[in-house]
Amino acid sequence: MEPRPYDHPDVQQLVEGLQELYVEIYGGRDDSPIDRSEFELPRGTFAVAYEAGHPVALGAWRLLPDGRAELKRMYVRPDRRGRGLSRAVLTWLEGSASDAGVTEMVIETNVAHDTAIRLYESAGYRPIPAYGHYADDPGTVSLGRTLAT
Repeated sequence: MEPRPYDHPDVQQLVEGLQELYVEIYGGRDDSPIDRSEFELPRGTFAVAYEAGHPVALGAWRLLPDGRAELKRMYVRPDRRGRGLSRAVLTWLEGSASDAGVTEMVIETNVAHDTAIRLYESAGYRPIPAYGHYADDPGTVSLGRTLAT
């Protein structure tokens, strides 16, 4: 797992794959705003997992104004799914946020993304009040968990 800036070519390649997945699942791309500076340590980071030097998985966290960290852009290439990469990325991101002093991690996803919901629930995430860009969308699922310190 390697921390990378948002504009790194490997991040952008995987983000594009994620956007294609959003079109398949939701019928359109994710239009939630991304400010590059929000993903620079100690306020957040992108992380890329590599296999044989090739980028295969992605995830990020950013600090919210209330002090919680929000997971963003979790993605594994289709040909690499089912190998535990999502959990590895999630674990790394939680550790990175905890190292930065964050005590709570949250994620906003959609009921249509049942695979993601199962991952987060199996990692200890539980329902929380809706927040963020899609808070008013009836399909939004907001989850959170306390991080180990």
